[in-house]
Amino acid sequence: MSAPHILVVDDEPDIRTLVQEILEDEGYVVAGAENGETARHALRDRRPDLILLDIWMPDLDGISLLKEWAEDEGLPCPVIMMSGHGTVETAVEATRLGAYDFLEKPLSMAKLLLTTERALEADKLARENVGLKRRTAIAHEPVGRSAAMQRLREQVKRIAQHDTWVLITGEAGSGRETFARYLHSQSGRRERPFVDLGVSGIARSNAARELFGSEDGDHLHYGRLEQASGGTLLLDEVADMDLEVQAQLLGALDTGSFLRVGGTEPVRIDVRIIAATQRNLEDEVRAGRFREDLFYHLNVVPLNVPALREHSEDVPELINYYVDFFATHEKLPYRRFNVGAQNYMRNYGWPGNVRELKNLVQRVLILGAGDEVNQDEVENALGAAPAVPTQSLEGMVSFDQPLRQAREQFEKAYLDYQLEKHGGNVSKMAKEAGMERTHLYRKLRSLGIEIKERR
Repeated sequence: MSAPHILVVDDEPDIRTLVQEILEDEGYVVAGAENGETARHALRDRRPDLILLDIWMPDLDGISLLKEWAEDEGLPCPVIMMSGHGTVETAVEATRLGAYDFLEKPLSMAKLLLTTERALEADKLARENVGLKRRTAIAHEPVGRSAAMQRLREQVKRIAQHDTWVLITGEAGSGRETFARYLHSQSGRRERPFVDLGVSGIARSNAARELFGSEDGDHLHYGRLEQASGGTLLLDEVADMDLEVQAQLLGALDTGSFLRVGGTEPVRIDVRIIAATQRNLEDEVRAGRFREDLFYHLNVVPLNVPALREHSEDVPELINYYVDFFATHEKLPYRRFNVGAQNYMRNYGWPGNVRELKNLVQRVLILGAGDEVNQDEVENALGAAPAVPTQSLEGMVSFDQPLRQAREQFEKAYLDYQLEKHGGNVSKMAKEAGMERTHLYRKLRSLGIEIKERR
């Protein structure tokens, strides 16, 4: 866990030293660069959280350097400009290029510290807002008062006190990311970034660049490992990671450093890694699709998130949570689910887990009318899919076998039924199951279910 890293770029050594000492006294980690070229090299060595950049320097002025960064992949972090003889036009140009603020020399210590603090806080809030826009509502604390959920929250709180790697397993839509974020929020890294990388959504040819970053001349791309520096990196659907990238990640974990794609200088790692998957990694290891040594690296502390059908007593509380959320944040009409609707939903199998429930609540709030949601409306919204109470599993699943095999047997029967119901239309099936199409295709193949049009 590291303090924010600040880069001070100024050709005047006295000013550079003074600023460095002031910031270090406040607990920041500070590096200095005497000119633009040195600043370029400093950014290759380590991604800063904030840059203090002098405008007037002999080899490359600060505005040109700012423009170079802005035109590349955007500013690597907030930039505060400094100048002893700046003009209004210069300040406007710096702001246009994305600079956070402009400080005049001689520097005021109080203003320097205040502006630094505000820039770091603004950047943190901006990252959080981007995250919220990219994903659906995630409760700060996982919802549910069942014994299973209470036990899981307590387990997460204990794990959070130790800076170990964690492997979170659970079905699609069960809330793996929610628990990963909750773990981060309870840890000593909570003030630093939480970065997620959906492995399955990355093209194989681009996976190494996304994870480790890249260098090509002056062009520098920070990967997710550096973006998460000091904080937490979630590798979602880690089982989909290419074997070559697995080997690179293993090397990084073993040595505590990595090379960017095209780079020659090692970059140190300071990050907690949380891996998440809906697949059984031990099975993937046996099948040769996942490295055994990497599995043992990631599986320091295993955490299993139960399927919603395994804690169905939490369904009413989840309904209330999502109704309140959508009414508050998306201005959807507030509607109450009556007892019949809630009871039906408690007995429904929820193959798409919490994600499916959330989607259902949103759908009936958008499409329904009246203050009350009844059972018929819920059934219609679910496409008249049958409830799957525990009793109905007899005859479909043998209970005289290990849980893993029983779950696989049930999944095969369920997906066979869905394929038949939707005439082999995988898109409709994925929508009802609450699964991403790519994940569904993989699941069908892994269970040996032939994908063909059915009439």
